[in-house]
Amino acid sequence: MSIDRIHIITLGVKDISRSMRFYRDVLGFKTAIQDENPQIVFFQNDGTTLALCPWEEVAKDINEGNPPQGNGFGGMTLAYICTSEEEVDEVMKKVKAGGGKIEKRPVRVFWGGYSGYFSDPDGYFWEVMFWEKWRFKPDGSLKID
Repeated sequence: MSIDRIHIITLGVKDISRSMRFYRDVLGFKTAIQDENPQIVFFQNDGTTLALCPWEEVAKDINEGNPPQGNGFGGMTLAYICTSEEEVDEVMKKVKAGGGKIEKRPVRVFWGGYSGYFSDPDGYFWEVMFWEKWRFKPDGSLKID
């Protein structure tokens, strides 16, 4: 047996309504959820589902007797790959206008790409990047050779 897929990425959030609006209205994630204050939100994407759940509920689910405490950067980032440097700049402008915090403005980076970082309302870090050597599969997922 091989565990070689990520089916769901769940982010624990402080204000599920605010976070849902950011991911749905600013970033453009799609959801069937109509309730503006849901218990959990699922955004269906090609290949992976992004879930938002109240932070305390995720922590209790991990260990009800001794839930983990939030203490800032946990060493993980999420990423969105663009098809051009211009798209990177457009995404970052949209994120800033929609309430995201620009952590690092896009610049040419040591590995040859063009990359910047923003954080969402709960402090999750997203890298927005372009590299002319990356290619995409017909379903829009990244093809790494």
